[in-house]
Amino acid sequence: RAEQPGGGASRRGGVQRRQSCYIDTPRRSPAAGTDPTTVTSVASQGQMPSQTPAWPPTAEPAAPRLSTAHWVLVGVTAAAFLALFYRWIWQQHQFSSSSVEDWGHAYIVPLISMYLVKREWPRIASAARFAFWPGLCPLLLGIMCYLFFVVGVPNHMLQGLALILTLAGLVLLTLGPLVFRPLFIPIAFLIFAVTISEQVMIKITFQLQVLAARGAELLLKVVGFLFDFLIERDGNTLTVFADGKVIPLNVAEACSGMRMVIAFVALAATVAVLSCRFWWQRIALLGLAVPVALFMNILRVAILGLASIHDQDLAAGDAHMLIGTLLLIPGLGLFLGVVWALNKLVEEPATAGGKIA
Repeated sequence: RAEQPGGGASRRGGVQRRQSCYIDTPRRSPAAGTDPTTVTSVASQGQMPSQTPAWPPTAEPAAPRLSTAHWVLVGVTAAAFLALFYRWIWQQHQFSSSSVEDWGHAYIVPLISMYLVKREWPRIASAARFAFWPGLCPLLLGIMCYLFFVVGVPNHMLQGLALILTLAGLVLLTLGPLVFRPLFIPIAFLIFAVTISEQVMIKITFQLQVLAARGAELLLKVVGFLFDFLIERDGNTLTVFADGKVIPLNVAEACSGMRMVIAFVALAATVAVLSCRFWWQRIALLGLAVPVALFMNILRVAILGLASIHDQDLAAGDAHMLIGTLLLIPGLGLFLGVVWALNKLVEEPATAGGKIA
């Protein structure tokens, strides 16, 4: 067969060129700091691999630290806040110091809030801070409400709520919503440091007195059937007939259970914030606080009735306060048991939408 001049050489040259194509573009092993998949895909296209970013990627830059000027601004703002609400803070101190058994917990509530802030500090420090002007609305509303409830309609409880609203607005305005989110619960927890107004206490206390008297009557009748004594109730007064003695027990305002309700709600809120991971668990625990408090108060009145059979002095004075305080211990155990049960009954992933970070 006739061959074209130079055809064989041309074909041989073509083979050599094709071979040289593969020889000139060898596959290179991934260099340190490069992604192997990127190198392979680039080499397969006959191109030189490009430099890839370092692996693993570097962490996000932390939020800038506050400068001296910012700390001065924080100090001036805090001083202005204290100057505005100094009157309320001093009155709350007088209420708490003069009635420690009722409102002494107001001294502890700010400490718990400070602990919550410390626990959330990594999130707070890493969040972006910027002025959020919509926060000016709750700030001004809180200040106006506070002045109104000082000058217009004096009310210590509503003044305290206005203080908390002002604090929330101030944080939202100066630090922004990203910082306000982890600070919301510590700020809202300060509500438990506000003394409830006398008008509200009077309306609630009488109903609680009746409930405590009826519940204690029922418990003492069951126990009296076993230990051979009788119990009668007339309004808020219980009368115990035992061993020929007639022992009257008056369920006064101090035994109404209002203190127990306040103490147990604050205790349940503390356990919910510190131990519960999800909002629905916190709501469920707070919902149990009032029924548990009422039951514990009924149990307290019944225990005082039994103690009065042996010594009537045990139903009043320091012994009365001691029994009420000791009942906080089983209440705390009950709340912790509920938290344990809620965590065991429902297992949710760490990234579930209901989790509170």
